Amino acid sequence: MWTHAVAHWRDYLEITKPKVVLLLVFTALVGMALAVPTWLPLQETVFGLLGIGLASSSAAAINHVIDQRTDAIMKRTENRPLPQGALNTRQCLTFALLLCGIAMAMLVLLVNTLTAVLTFCSLIGYAIVYTVYLKRATPQNIVIGGAAGAMPPVLGWAAVTGEVNAYALLLFLIVFIWTPPHFWALAIHRRDDYAKVDIPMLPVTHGIPFTRIQIFLYTILLVIITIFPYLVRMSGPLYLAGALILGAMFLYHAWKLFDDTATKQPMRTFVFSINYLMWLFGIMLVDHYVPQVLRLFN
Repeated sequence: MWTHAVAHWRDYLEITKPKVVLLLVFTALVGMALAVPTWLPLQETVFGLLGIGLASSSAAAINHVIDQRTDAIMKRTENRPLPQGALNTRQCLTFALLLCGIAMAMLVLLVNTLTAVLTFCSLIGYAIVYTVYLKRATPQNIVIGGAAGAMPPVLGWAAVTGEVNAYALLLFLIVFIWTPPHFWALAIHRRDDYAKVDIPMLPVTHGIPFTRIQIFLYTILLVIITIFPYLVRMSGPLYLAGALILGAMFLYHAWKLFDDTATKQPMRTFVFSINYLMWLFGIMLVDHYVPQVLRLFN
């Protein structure tokens, strides 16, 4: 088993969706930072991020197991380790359960029970509720299922405070509203793939023109929601300026989707949306710590 794991470590890493997990962990870190007025507590921060990251990786591995048949058909996913036979179902499930067990033990023993419970619920929400049921049940799959992916800032907040309040839920709302325009841009690009495996993504069930409208409307709503951290004094003017600039850029990309000749625009919008969330939360983090750094020099 150990020899196999070493030989196939890249395959095990791939099924954890490391790039996605890193983004989720980063939003959890920002949630932690905004939850406390000064510097972060070391133990809760380190083990909280590790636990959230491992649980997210476990959910991703379970997703690979459940989706392996459709992954083998879709062009975007046909080279994943399970369809290619590099790993089998038993190996992936064993790996996923191991990650989940370590994550839960770490969160319960070294962080707090609330964070462990919320993290486990998020794992079940994505790996089971979304992947098994919602993904194939409704074109609103990514809207409803997006709640699980929007949880990391709340988990980070809970890790360092032991509670969840309205500010944490505002961070959740930002990621929740961001998810549909982010994923639907990819779904437009891969519409034929989803149609081939009978997954009712919005571009498949309602067409690309309707999906473009939904992306644009959700992006408008996202821009409005991202102003609220400033309005409730959770963030300052630096964040507001960054949120408005990034929001204008996202709106531009969403508007460009209406150009039928811009065949590469859906993927451009998808890639930008990832950078958008990373930069938005990054600016939120900088805005939070700049006053503290300045006070050190006064």
